[in-house]
Amino acid sequence: MENQVKTENNAVRKFGIRDCLAYAAGDLGCNMSFALKGTMSIFWTQFMGMDLWYALLLIVVQVWDAINDPLIGSIIDSDRRKYKRNKFLSYIWAGSIGLIVGGACCFLPFPDAPVIAKAFIFIGGYVVWDAFYTVANVPYGSLLSLISDDVKDRASLSAWRSVGSIFGNMLPMVILPFIIYDKDNNLIGERVFIAALIMGALGFICFQFMIRNTEIRVDTSVALNEQQPKFNVLKAFGNFIKNRPAVGATIAAMGMFIGMQGAATAVTVIFQSYFKNVQISGIVQLFAMIPIVLFTPLARKMVAKYGKKELATFGAICSVVAGLALFIVTPNNTQLDLIIYIVCQLVYSLGLGIYSTVSWAMMGDAIDYNEWKFGTREEGTVYSLHSFFRKLAQGLGPSIILIIMVALGYVGENEGNQVWQVAVNMRYLVAGTYLFSALLQLIGLGVVYNLNKKTLAAMNKALGRSEN
Repeated sequence: MENQVKTENNAVRKFGIRDCLAYAAGDLGCNMSFALKGTMSIFWTQFMGMDLWYALLLIVVQVWDAINDPLIGSIIDSDRRKYKRNKFLSYIWAGSIGLIVGGACCFLPFPDAPVIAKAFIFIGGYVVWDAFYTVANVPYGSLLSLISDDVKDRASLSAWRSVGSIFGNMLPMVILPFIIYDKDNNLIGERVFIAALIMGALGFICFQFMIRNTEIRVDTSVALNEQQPKFNVLKAFGNFIKNRPAVGATIAAMGMFIGMQGAATAVTVIFQSYFKNVQISGIVQLFAMIPIVLFTPLARKMVAKYGKKELATFGAICSVVAGLALFIVTPNNTQLDLIIYIVCQLVYSLGLGIYSTVSWAMMGDAIDYNEWKFGTREEGTVYSLHSFFRKLAQGLGPSIILIIMVALGYVGENEGNQVWQVAVNMRYLVAGTYLFSALLQLIGLGVVYNLNKKTLAAMNKALGRSEN
């Protein structure tokens, strides 16, 4: 397969801010559906009263994830049909339709239903949501390597994707706690369902903006002929396992989501029963995003100067330091303790922000690495397997943490009134989860991922990629 970079002579516009905004809108659309997943544990344990049942069910649906992501990725890669614009954009359009209601299917409010009925409601809702989310998200992630082959352009797209993710998380993080919790810090489940419907509609609008404003500049089309090799999913999986950049970036992403999603329920309990003010949780987390916002405009220049692997590794070190510092807890929950918590969140977020702004560009490079080493790009398969392991962390992380929470005394039926020792236990559990998350990121980025600045330049030269 030979990639052809389209030029202005082929009536393709020059890369610019329009591309960045469109790509950011895509992740904003994804997060309009995905961001409420952090509320799922609280919804199913406190409102639906499932506790350990929820942890077990969450593990069960990962079986669907194991089939869903690689299956859809391989379908996309093996799809040789001609589309009016691009097959990835066509799949995104189809997925965005389903996501209008897909997210709400996870929050059907029937707290008085029998346990078996609740189990079917959860599994059915999750399967529907996850299918449509994957159809939209896998090709969306693959698009980064096709919008431009320029290293700096990809860094900009990755940074702007982080911007879309930030704003996609801000709505549920800041506004929803004031809407879905009552004055006693207890969840109102029916409001979560309505919020999910509204966010699904907003996500659809974001996807449509992205589709209409995305320009494909790297042409990876291959003429259909008898010599064209048939797509082999097992070979593609084998290539992924041997693709060190893809594996390293995936380990780091799993670490990131174990921290973000795994600790989400325990964080909520901290603000409910330890700081005793769940409404400010969103504001504190929004404040922690400041480093990400400040770093995003600098990402392009920083990547050009230091390299993506080097920057991301430094970010992981910052997160490790913050994870260790989170274990500092003052006696009797003084105001100093809240200040320490916020400062540690800032430092942790700085490290996470540095990594997240270049993470998608690193996956774009991993797709190129696949072509460099094995002669095939396999965008859909590489990204879908990356997405699968990310979602495995997103599912197993909360399940394992919830099991640990119950072992440490957490009782979902007590809602926002956990006993004091349980609240303290949750405070340490969050610190431990963040530290484990940061260590995984450091291993993935600093040890496994092998595309440093020098190696990346050699790969781009061999593939005829632009460095300017």
